[in-house]
Amino acid sequence: MSADFIARLIGMVVFCIIGVIWGTQLGQLANAVPNPSPFSVEQYALTIGLVGALVGLILTPYLTTRPMRALRSTLTRVSAQTLFAALFGLIAGLIIAALLAFPLSRLPSPLGEVLPFVGVLVFGYLGVTVFVMRQHDLFNLFSGFSKGAARDAEAPKSWYENRNILLDTSVIIDGRIADIARTGFIPGTLLIPRFVLNELQYIADSSDSLRRQRGRRGLEVLAQLQKEPGGVPVRITDIDVEGVREVDDKLVILARQLRCPILTNDYNLNRVAELQGVRVLNVNELANAVKSALLPGEMLSIRIIQEGKEPGQGVGYLDDGTMVVVENGKDYINQQVNVVVTKVLQTSAGRMIFARLE
Repeated sequence: MSADFIARLIGMVVFCIIGVIWGTQLGQLANAVPNPSPFSVEQYALTIGLVGALVGLILTPYLTTRPMRALRSTLTRVSAQTLFAALFGLIAGLIIAALLAFPLSRLPSPLGEVLPFVGVLVFGYLGVTVFVMRQHDLFNLFSGFSKGAARDAEAPKSWYENRNILLDTSVIIDGRIADIARTGFIPGTLLIPRFVLNELQYIADSSDSLRRQRGRRGLEVLAQLQKEPGGVPVRITDIDVEGVREVDDKLVILARQLRCPILTNDYNLNRVAELQGVRVLNVNELANAVKSALLPGEMLSIRIIQEGKEPGQGVGYLDDGTMVVVENGKDYINQQVNVVVTKVLQTSAGRMIFARLE
């Protein structure tokens, strides 16, 4: 059964009932006069009821089904933003009309009876029209307020408290973390687990002089980070991972639990952490990223300090440690020469520049 057929049936019933009611009243009036009608009240009710049913059968699609289809088609073409704007505008207009209804009803009749209803129509129409016309401005205004409130609610007390960054033993011993932190490019708190500090102390107490020096330098770097005025906060935490002995494994598991990155320059730890979905901040990658960009054809001055692997090659280094291989530069060892860049090669170990003598 289609919706049109059901609507016709409902319309027939409704109009038939209305016809019976009107027919009954009309029959009573016709038989109440001095010259009564030859038809009884039941005949009036039955006749007008049948006419009402016929009218309902014919007019129901034009009164209900087709207008509803047109309204549904219109609503499907209108965006959700426009619908919300119209709804809010209607609510605002009705609120204003309700506020004005009481003073308008105090006016003398018939104005006091008509003006409140007119106010509802006028202010409802104006509310819908104004809100739909300015819907983009209103939604941009509300979205700006909501984003500002969200930022205020989520804003930390200090911009340094935005996140934690786990430090690896190797990056502490490396020492460059102190210079990076001093520049202010690390937006977070440097978090050092107790097991990393214990490993650093173990290295500092090593019988090997080189390892001992490296461990002590790491401890000095930590002390420097903690004493840096206005620098990045450094926090020692006792959080540990039970059942795991390796420091690198503990760091990866702890980083996954705390949902924070690991700051390191250990290649193996970098790869293992990335395979497990942990973000890694590699100091070596940062150093390669900030090196000066050189293009083939540019000139630079380099001091050749040693021979290269191939015959006739000379090798020099830039201030940032980038290796420069100079063709036919063997005869200019320990001399400052001008060279022209021929190729720049980026490898996993860093960047290598090939050049020839000017």
